[in-house]
Amino acid sequence: MKLWGGRFQKNTDHEMDDFHSSIGFDHRLFREDIAGSRAHAQMLARQGIISQEDQQAIDRGLASILTDMEAGRIDFPPESEDIHMRVEELLTERVGEPGKRLHTGRSRNDQVALDMRLYAKETAAETMAAVRRLCELLLSMAEAHVHDIMPGYTHLQQAQPITLGHYLMAYFQMFSRDLLRFENAYQAADVSPLGSGALAGAAYPLDRAFVAEALGLSRITLNSLDGVSDRDFLLDYLAAASICMMHLSRFCEECVLYSSAEFGFLAMDDSFSTGSSMMPQKKNPDVAELVRGKTGRVYGDLTALLTVMKSLPLAYNKDMQEDKESYFDARDTLLQCLGIFTDMLASATYRTDVMRRKANLGFSNATDCADYLVRKGVPFRDAHRITGELVAYCLDQGKALLDLEAEELARFSPVFSDDVYEALSPEACVAARDIPGGPAPRQVLAAIEAGKALLRSIPVHEA
Repeated sequence: MKLWGGRFQKNTDHEMDDFHSSIGFDHRLFREDIAGSRAHAQMLARQGIISQEDQQAIDRGLASILTDMEAGRIDFPPESEDIHMRVEELLTERVGEPGKRLHTGRSRNDQVALDMRLYAKETAAETMAAVRRLCELLLSMAEAHVHDIMPGYTHLQQAQPITLGHYLMAYFQMFSRDLLRFENAYQAADVSPLGSGALAGAAYPLDRAFVAEALGLSRITLNSLDGVSDRDFLLDYLAAASICMMHLSRFCEECVLYSSAEFGFLAMDDSFSTGSSMMPQKKNPDVAELVRGKTGRVYGDLTALLTVMKSLPLAYNKDMQEDKESYFDARDTLLQCLGIFTDMLASATYRTDVMRRKANLGFSNATDCADYLVRKGVPFRDAHRITGELVAYCLDQGKALLDLEAEELARFSPVFSDDVYEALSPEACVAARDIPGGPAPRQVLAAIEAGKALLRSIPVHEA
């Protein structure tokens, strides 16, 4: 007989048990479920709803179940339906009548909402630690490459020279925003719904604030309908995870490109590369490609839960059982990707000599040539045209701008003088952009210090 089976005349069909059951995936919530039950029982005893003796028996029983589950000595049969029922079954087997009193003033609806909030809070903390580690690596790498010149791109065409430090700080900015988004997800999860009951609270003098405090949650939900039907806190994490995976994917795309022979900017460490079963020369950036590929998977997890929730009436509906697999998958995927990507990046080598050499090609200093003419009094539109003509000439002659002799430059404008060669060097082009957010070394160093201060300002939560 099911624990809820009093009004039923027949047992559930075996296929129904399999279809209805969530224990195959929600058993990973056993720690949260047991922690919530121990706090609930303690509160029931404090409020005089159950006896102290019953509470002590319940606590001993739950502690023994936790030990056995952590040791892998407990099975999770589908007929138990979910982790909540399995824990209660085992508790009643072990302590008898007191175990039957545990569920007083509680529904599986607010119980599962609590379990998911506890799990989501820990997940957000774990994810923040992983993102912080990547941010700290980026700051360290940027600081080491403040002066190393590389070409910057738009439309994947060489645009203007920047520094590798400036480039790495662009990704720091992305991941630091992710860190803030996961902090918001942490705060969203940090709420206790226990006491919401099935949908309308409980007719017992429950001390909801006590349970929240005992579980390390900062506040309680303020509406019982919303308390059992809210999954926004999971969507907050999934949305942040999707954006973070997008940032990882963009970085990985450039790692793939930059490690190719055509670019030659990045050398992957052998320990994070693979070879070909047929072509002996190959060294493939599989880590970057897999992270890039798994991004769509996390997008799918977000879309799945959004779709589940999009038209549900209040309050709890069985559809909401579908929140867990998407959430668990996104969590596992993101944490794995963050960890291996950070390790891969830390072991990779940027070939700054190649970057510097490529920055002299592709006319990345053309804008600075136009700016040079403007500083000499030429209207910008005329300067733009003259520089465009110079580029066309260089392409025809197989030269770079800095390869042109003074006589060649004079054919296009009389204002060119010998100082143009210094003005068009990649270092001068970078140094000229000495405004906040720019690539000049002084500004990149300032951005690095601001980044360190930002990391210090974001709380570190224990996972």
